[in-house]
Amino acid sequence: PAAPRPPPEPGDKPAQSYIALISTAILSSPEKKLLLSDIYQWIMDHYPYFKNKEKSWRNSVRHNLSLNECFVKAGRSDNGKGHFWAIHPANLEDFAKGDYHRRRARR
Repeated sequence: PAAPRPPPEPGDKPAQSYIALISTAILSSPEKKLLLSDIYQWIMDHYPYFKNKEKSWRNSVRHNLSLNECFVKAGRSDNGKGHFWAIHPANLEDFAKGDYHRRRARR
């Protein structure tokens, strides 16, 4: 049998996918929607690994938001700079349970 893995150190790269990180950030907000900058901040606040890394991980966040149908734009910000991002209603229940498997949103 394989030896149990030690718990991750605070500065270790998280085992979660970007879909899981983004979804958890969005679900943690009272309105269930966040601006891109707020998603970045939430990830850095909860995973110190990203604070000290080059900013290339932000490209992965943007890529996941725009290419996965499970994320939808949810209106413009009050200052008109950027959109809020939310989870597609078809994925909301699964994501709230922690099931982040990629599947097409049923539209």
